[in-house]
Amino acid sequence: MKKLAFSLGGILVLVGISFAAPADRSFTGEIMDSACAAGGSHSGMMSKEGGPKTAKACTEACVKGGAKYVLYNSATKRTYQLDDQTKPEQFAGDKVTIMGTYDAATKTIHVTSVGPAS
Repeated sequence: MKKLAFSLGGILVLVGISFAAPADRSFTGEIMDSACAAGGSHSGMMSKEGGPKTAKACTEACVKGGAKYVLYNSATKRTYQLDDQTKPEQFAGDKVTIMGTYDAATKTIHVTSVGPAS
């Protein structure tokens, strides 16, 4: 009887854990650098004499200078940190949809995939 109770208890714990695993969800916005996202746009950098002329060039220049890739949603004015700095690289300055899980404590998306926004 004890074995049956322990077995059923173990199964219930495993089932509970599987339902508690966070599911991927989508996030939409622009791949920006953390410096420009803090200001809400690339206009500050792009307006400088000899500054970058496109969002892509601006993002790439700021990341080379030490900023991080982030997802910026201009509609909500919200910036999301990205745990993966490789996947967003090819989409610098572009509108994208990111699939991943969100960690509210660190405001970070754990990136599963990045693709063009539809």
